[in-house]
Amino acid sequence: MTNMSKQGGGAQLTRQAKLIIWDEAPMAKRHIIETVDRSFRDIMDKDVPFGGKIMVFGGDFRQVLPVVTKSTKAETVNASLVRSYLWSLMERIQLSTNMRARTNQTFSDFLLRIGNGEENTIKDNLIALPKQMTVQQSGDINPEESLVLEIFPELE
Repeated sequence: MTNMSKQGGGAQLTRQAKLIIWDEAPMAKRHIIETVDRSFRDIMDKDVPFGGKIMVFGGDFRQVLPVVTKSTKAETVNASLVRSYLWSLMERIQLSTNMRARTNQTFSDFLLRIGNGEENTIKDNLIALPKQMTVQQSGDINPEESLVLEIFPELE
């Protein structure tokens, strides 16, 4: 359970909410999401998932998993939302168009190959980024400054 009081401002805001969006949910450990579920059930006095609140969990489950330090692949997957008791209760909707990559088909295809596990690896499951996706260090400038100058060329 969280330490949120049923009479506190957070609980009041939760009761008023019609929809809660949790972006990048694949990065969250399932135990955190399960804690929110139990807390919302308590706050709403309803024994249904998330106390009856509509939850939208966004993110690409093919690309990102929670960070579990010094863990095996199995332990990392076990920490993810797909291993939660809540997963079978969720309706999954797949979006078919990557809005960020729709103007760059090469980038879009690259992301899909990574997400589908089809991109070639170079060593220890590492993927080599294409040269056009990297920022080269400029002269004597440190790498962070090179990145900032590439992204914000007019920044003074």
